[in-house]
Amino acid sequence: MDRRTVLRLSGVALAGGLAGCGGSGSDTPTGGDTDNLVEMTDDLNFEPADITVSVGDTVTWTTTGSVPHSVTAYEEQLPDGGTYFASGEFDSESAAREAYPSEGAVASEDSYEHTFETTGEFPYFCIPHESGMKGTVVVED
Repeated sequence: MDRRTVLRLSGVALAGGLAGCGGSGSDTPTGGDTDNLVEMTDDLNFEPADITVSVGDTVTWTTTGSVPHSVTAYEEQLPDGGTYFASGEFDSESAAREAYPSEGAVASEDSYEHTFETTGEFPYFCIPHESGMKGTVVVED
């Protein structure tokens, strides 16, 4: 079993063990391609910062350290027809910004995932670390 699989499964096990105990408002992974994993680190980085996937692929972001993060799309920069995404499942960037950190935080070993159905570039950032923690999902046919 590789490191990404262990991290993904650990997040699922942790989330299952904490079910019903309150939470951070983040989502846990339901599957997906482990090649489409982005780690959010205590070094305040998305690793990798840029990822290329195919239409219909799911990207999973997992917080690997102790510092909580968010995954928040830059709404005005989404491609035509692109669906807005943010940890906490907000409908807009402004709603995500207003609710953080009480909602939308992806805590240690927790995950958020989104399935991309439209081609194009999807820039995103971490709300509390926006000055340096940014990434892009490139979706191709």
